[in-house]
Amino acid sequence: MKDARHRVAITGLGAFSCVGNTKDGLWNGALGQGGPGVRTIDRFDPTAFTCKIAGQVDDFVATDHMDAQKAKRLDRFAQFSLASARMALDDSGLDLSRIDSDRVGIYVGSALGGIAFAEEQHGLYVQKGLRAVRPTLAISVFGGASSCNIAMEFGTHGPNIANANSCASGAIAVGEAARLIARGETTTMLAGAVECPLSPLAFGAFALIRAMSTRNDDPASASRPFDAQRDGFVMAEGAGMLVLEQWEQAQARGAHIYAELLGYATTNDAFSMTSPRTDVVQSLRCMHKALDDAACAPGDLGYVNAHGSSTPLNDTYESLAISRLLQGARVPVSSTKGAHAHALGASGAMELVLCAQVFERKCLPPTLNLTVPADDCRCIELFGEAREAGVDRVLSNSFGFGGINACVVLGRA
Repeated sequence: MKDARHRVAITGLGAFSCVGNTKDGLWNGALGQGGPGVRTIDRFDPTAFTCKIAGQVDDFVATDHMDAQKAKRLDRFAQFSLASARMALDDSGLDLSRIDSDRVGIYVGSALGGIAFAEEQHGLYVQKGLRAVRPTLAISVFGGASSCNIAMEFGTHGPNIANANSCASGAIAVGEAARLIARGETTTMLAGAVECPLSPLAFGAFALIRAMSTRNDDPASASRPFDAQRDGFVMAEGAGMLVLEQWEQAQARGAHIYAELLGYATTNDAFSMTSPRTDVVQSLRCMHKALDDAACAPGDLGYVNAHGSSTPLNDTYESLAISRLLQGARVPVSSTKGAHAHALGASGAMELVLCAQVFERKCLPPTLNLTVPADDCRCIELFGEAREAGVDRVLSNSFGFGGINACVVLGRA
């Protein structure tokens, strides 16, 4: 953030995904060494839908992360929020009691918030009436249930915002949180995104518009970004949370710094609720603005973590936009959604958890299930196996419904 007064350090990482939890579990899963990943849904009967697969987080136990009373009070969405925040905070080694709580904020994104819990409770209402509905419904369904529960848990009094900017929610939460630190308005931010969308109506809504893969006989390879045989995205649960700090504070306490958040930008296509602009003007402008904010050029990039949703239109036009950004520069590009599938608003934050680890691990996560790149995606340097590489700059893209574009640039610490 070239005109800012404070540099922004990433000092803590937390994640839940269908291929592994914690920063290490997600990383291993992104390299194809994780859990079961995408499989046939068993949360509800998917018979009525053309898509019957998803990325479920099956090994999440709320009481591993909070007491039983709190776990009972919160729905799955809020549980994920609180657990991922605690995980990131523990990873950072930050003692919040030693920091001015007025200068600690929470920014969390989610495309659908507590919609799954709302749908469940509506079913009870229809069957048994209002008395069957959980009294906590009204304070569970809105997106702010994520950030507010985190604030109450840790006693933070700084800025608290929950956004619902579709699949760009996570990147926007992290980017906007970084701006607060850079301007000196806060010293510390817990930022990221959470998604628990696996309920019949929410899932069915995406099946209805034929956005999801129907490769039901081979779930493990259904999410295949940029591949010639891709046929839609695979919905998933997930969470990604990061601790951001003023660089001076992180250094003073001897924190382990994963990466520096150098730049961020967001734009809007103003074109369609579901389809990207075919001229890629605004997605390209977003990438340029993020790089300009980071005071670096496209040729400085060592890796691009693409949105790569595995839908025909998104992958085609993102490939075009990235190729126009790079103008012939051979920069490796991948989408990790081939592993953890598409957790909607949480995906961008999960991908930033991965990108922050690239520098120390000296490895680039691949596009799993990429067998034969589609002809219209060959304009970028895609790779389907992990690559050993030391890089200094990484660009992460998140492009969502409504034409919302968000890009974040990270740098070696």
